[in-house]
Amino acid sequence: MNPAMKITVHAVRVIVGLLFIFSGLIKAIDPLGLSYKMQEFLELWGMSKFNSWTLLMSVLMNAFEIIAGFALLLGWRIKLFSWLLLLLIVFFTFLTGYAYLSGKFRSCGCFGDCIPITPKTSFLKDLLLLVLIGFLFWKQKLIRPFMPEKATTIAMLIITALSFGIQWYSLTYLPVVDCLPYKKGNNINEKMKMPANAVPDSTVITFVYDKGGQQVEFTADKFPADFNGTTYKLIKRYDKIIRKGKNNQPPIAGFNLSGVSNEDSTQVVLQQPYAVILFCEDFSVPVSKWQKNFSALYAEAKAKNIPAYLVTTQPGEATAKLAGTSFSNIQVLKCDNTAIRTAARTNPCVFVLKQGTILGKWSRHNFGAASKLLNGFSQQPITNTQ
Repeated sequence: MNPAMKITVHAVRVIVGLLFIFSGLIKAIDPLGLSYKMQEFLELWGMSKFNSWTLLMSVLMNAFEIIAGFALLLGWRIKLFSWLLLLLIVFFTFLTGYAYLSGKFRSCGCFGDCIPITPKTSFLKDLLLLVLIGFLFWKQKLIRPFMPEKATTIAMLIITALSFGIQWYSLTYLPVVDCLPYKKGNNINEKMKMPANAVPDSTVITFVYDKGGQQVEFTADKFPADFNGTTYKLIKRYDKIIRKGKNNQPPIAGFNLSGVSNEDSTQVVLQQPYAVILFCEDFSVPVSKWQKNFSALYAEAKAKNIPAYLVTTQPGEATAKLAGTSFSNIQVLKCDNTAIRTAARTNPCVFVLKQGTILGKWSRHNFGAASKLLNGFSQQPITNTQ
């Protein structure tokens, strides 16, 4: 056996194994993030009817990356996992290649929201991995287990349980590591501002006119010499990007709150000394499952004169769903579902704000922690929160 080849195989094995473990773990702490990214692809391909399956696919994909990475490192079932890794990287390369060449995605979600990378970088990464995994597939006979088969099997069973357990915890209690712009300590107003180093897109205004039955286009600085309102009939105008900007999107976008009158109430909420926001994207989780815990939180907020708001995509259903609860008169605000999904990774989810700064966020299983936080506040002066 060529010693240099053996060393090369082991080095590649470690690199690929660790990269898959890292990629799987960083997405496993927030499986909903990958689920939403999958929905972007499906909607673009006209396959949104499969959106309900994306969370399951996300959980399985993340778990598989972790399991496959450890299997490669430990040398467990190498023949099987060599095939699976090869098929997986071919699939990933297709997806990242499409994301890059189509120009329709800012990020492919390969490393979740914690490490956003461009589609081009993702595509190049997968091309390199395709070569490395192809090499391991070719030299799989040189890969040997590090431990006895029984010990390796037990280790893989534990790893499998942990790969699913991490995701269960994140989906139940919120991600253990929050990489989103709505994480604890961030001020929502500040995150809604454009970054200081933003470079805007360079655009030109283009007009489309009808001239004698033919469409002609020209920019605002290049009107034809014979232009007049009789010969030329305007069809449309549009902005054409001639050079893409950089870092020109605020971390938080679309966080717009409005009531039944459609009046913007965003700043009313964010400027409160303290505020409680109950994010409830929809009422797919019955109110009865979280009514008791939120009732205690709502009572604590009322006792301290802290305004509470329900933010949902279904304000029309709120009255009926909350009827008979102690918080049936809570002020209901509507918001875009993308903003709610980004802010709240569980449904429902509670935020406690201090002048727009997030003091804490909790899933329905931990509403008691929010109540405990409010209990430590002094009673606030009564203000008009409408």
